[in-house]
Amino acid sequence: MTESHAPEVGMLLGSKSDLPLARKAEDIFAFFGVSWEITIASAHRTPEDASRYAGNAAGRGIRVLIAAAGLSAALPGVVAAHTSLPVIGVPVNAGSLGGIDALLSVAQMPPGVPVASMGVDGIKNAALFAVRILALTRPELAEKLSAWSKKEGEGVRASRQELEGLPTPPDGAFQ
Repeated sequence: MTESHAPEVGMLLGSKSDLPLARKAEDIFAFFGVSWEITIASAHRTPEDASRYAGNAAGRGIRVLIAAAGLSAALPGVVAAHTSLPVIGVPVNAGSLGGIDALLSVAQMPPGVPVASMGVDGIKNAALFAVRILALTRPELAEKLSAWSKKEGEGVRASRQELEGLPTPPDGAFQ
């Protein structure tokens, strides 16, 4: 968890094998100064823990939940079934299908159980999406998001220098 105040984002992992993926969100939350926490709860092995965590999250001040799981990826749906908070599902590449099984599971929630689905292993986008949700009521986050986007764009523009010797558009092509 970053910062010393109550977490705004709660992240649930289906297993500890998902931890390296989740660590990628750490930098994003630190950049934006968003407090968060992380836990492990399995939709199949500890379903009561997943449902209790989701059910208690809003009362503890959490405003957005991220649930990452592979294979059947039931965790995001279980979490969404037990809270009215926004839930962001991250399908994890775990198994022989490259995460497509998890992606389809997260994307195919039944009516009334909404989950925003990121791409396979899309934990960075999940973190950024959580920040965007929080920015609806925190103008300083909206400003930081603008700065983040500008920095990312500058990185892309700088990468054009690596195209030296290849046919590139003429100067002014992007104006």
